[in-house]
Amino acid sequence: MPFRTTHRTARHLPRGASSGPRPAPGAAGGDPRTAGSPGAPDAPGGSGPKAAPRTPNTPPAGRRRGEGAWGWLFVSPMVLILGLFLVLPILMALWVSLLDWDGQSNPFTGQAKFVGLDNYRTLLTEDGLDRTLFATSLRNNVYYVALTVPLQTGLALVLALIVNQRLLRARGALRTTFFFPSVTSSIAVSTVFLFLFQGSGAVNTLLSWIGVKGPNWFADSRGVLSTLLGGLGIVDPDHPPGVLADHSFMGLSWYEWLSGPSVAMCTIILLAVWTTSGTFMLIFLAALQDIPRELEEAAAIEGVNRRQMLRHITLPALRPVLFLVLTLGTIATWQVFDQVYVMGQGAPGNTTLTPAFLSYSTAFDDADFGQGAAIAFILLVLILLITALQRWALRERGPRPGRNR
Repeated sequence: MPFRTTHRTARHLPRGASSGPRPAPGAAGGDPRTAGSPGAPDAPGGSGPKAAPRTPNTPPAGRRRGEGAWGWLFVSPMVLILGLFLVLPILMALWVSLLDWDGQSNPFTGQAKFVGLDNYRTLLTEDGLDRTLFATSLRNNVYYVALTVPLQTGLALVLALIVNQRLLRARGALRTTFFFPSVTSSIAVSTVFLFLFQGSGAVNTLLSWIGVKGPNWFADSRGVLSTLLGGLGIVDPDHPPGVLADHSFMGLSWYEWLSGPSVAMCTIILLAVWTTSGTFMLIFLAALQDIPRELEEAAAIEGVNRRQMLRHITLPALRPVLFLVLTLGTIATWQVFDQVYVMGQGAPGNTTLTPAFLSYSTAFDDADFGQGAAIAFILLVLILLITALQRWALRERGPRPGRNR
C-alpha cells in the first residue's frame, strides 16, 4: 500500500518542503537556484556570488562643514591668544631687525631708518667690534652647549635608572632630593654659587684641605683647554703656535676658538647641570616605567646581563624621550641668560658672554634694538638647524630591503 500524505501530515512539514522526492541537481526541472542567486554554488569558471556594495558611513557634507565651524569656534580663543602674544611679536621683532631703531620712536610710522640686512651683515661679514663680540658669544655658547647637554642628559639618565630600582628603599625621598634644585629659583641658586665659588668660598676651602689652591673662579678668563695644554708643556698660552694665531674666523683667531671655555664659564656649566638634571630625570623615569616588564623578564630569562639590557632594550625604548630631552636641553642652553646676568654679565673678558645676553645688552644698554633683534633671529635659525640635525641623527633606522636577484 503506497504511503499517502494526508492533509494533517503535510501541514506539519516545513514551509517550502515538497512531499515528493527531490530531483537530482542538474536534471530537468531540478534545482531552481541559479549561479548568481544567494546560496547557489559557484559555477566552474563563473564569477561566483557578488557581495552587496557597502554604503560608506560618512556624514553629509553639510554636517562636516558644521563640525569644522564648531571646531574653529572652540579653538579660536587659543588661536587669538597665540597670534596676539606669539606670532605678532615675532613679526614685529623681525621688522625691527631690519631697522636702525633706538627704541624712542614708533618703528611702524617711518620714523626709524630702514637698513634692510645691514644689521645681519654687520654681525656676520663685516670686520669690527660687533662681529668680534658676536663671534665671542658664539664661541662661549658652543662650549656651554657641548658640555652642559651631554652632562645633564647622562646624569639625568643615571639618576632615573637609580630611582627606578624596585628594591631601592626611600625612592620617593631620593626623587624629591634630586628634583629639588630644579624647582628652586635660578637667581637664588646663582647667588648661592657666587658665595661658594668666590676666592675664599667653601669650594676653595675644601680644595685647600687636600693641598690644592683653587682659582678665583669668577675672575679667571683663561681657557681650560689652553691652560691644561700649557700645564703639560704642549702649548705656550702666552705664545700660541703660528698656525693657530695667524688664521682667524669671524674676527677670532683659531687659538681663541680652540682655547676651551673659561674657568668662569665652567662654574656656570656646573650650575646648569646641577639645576636641570632633576627635571630630565623625571622625564626619563616616566619613560622607564612605561617599558613593559614582560620584556625585561623575558630578556632576563634569556641570560641578558645589565649592560646588554641597557644597550639593546632600555636605550632603544628611550629613543623618542632621548630626542625630547636633547632638544629641550639644546634650546635651553642656547637661550641661557639669567645665570649669565647674575654671575658675570660677560665678565671676565667677555668669556661668559652669550648671544642671548648680547642681544639684551645691545638692545637695552646700547639702544640698538635693530641689531639686538638681528642677534635673536640668528640664534633662532641656529637652534632650528641644530634641532633638525638632532632629529636626523636620532631617527629610526629600519633594515634596508635586500635587492632582488
